[in-house]
Amino acid sequence: MSRTNGAMTRRHALATIGIGIATLRAMPASAKATLGDDGLYHMDWYLESFLDVAEDLAGATAKGKRFAIMWGLKGCPSCKRMHEVHMLDAKIETYIRDNFEILHLNHIGAREVTDFDGRKRGEKAFGEAYGIRFTPTIQFFPETVAGLAGKNGQAREVARMPGLLEPTEFLAMFRYVREKGYETATFPEWLKKQA
Repeated sequence: MSRTNGAMTRRHALATIGIGIATLRAMPASAKATLGDDGLYHMDWYLESFLDVAEDLAGATAKGKRFAIMWGLKGCPSCKRMHEVHMLDAKIETYIRDNFEILHLNHIGAREVTDFDGRKRGEKAFGEAYGIRFTPTIQFFPETVAGLAGKNGQAREVARMPGLLEPTEFLAMFRYVREKGYETATFPEWLKKQA
């Protein structure tokens, strides 16, 4: 078959496949989402945690990173897209990995989580206490635990991403938190200033 009228030769097709495979191999090894036994997508750099959020926040700060909780759910199409599109974009994945500790929790899970006030709840009840209604939702927290025990639920957060944003805005939300944009503006206001 010749390459006339848009048709592709077998050699050209194999070369194209080879380029695609080489491109995949060139991606960072860490840029891989896997589906866990719990039905949630995981990145190999997500925080391995004893599920004590005060300890996790302090540990993130000690590493010069920010702490965030990502909520997922088995079968969630937006969670799948976030992990198969957003998190596989090298620019996005590298920025988040280098600047954040991400604790991934199951919206209907039962693992016991210790809150900032020392109260222990299953994942589902913990999420309900913070008003988590759907997935994906990402909660962003301040750099220290100071004063968090005396606050309730969402009042402990510095920002929240309720739902999946498009890739550019998704990355911008992480930049907003890392650069403490929340101290001077709402996310939409801050985003307008960045344009």
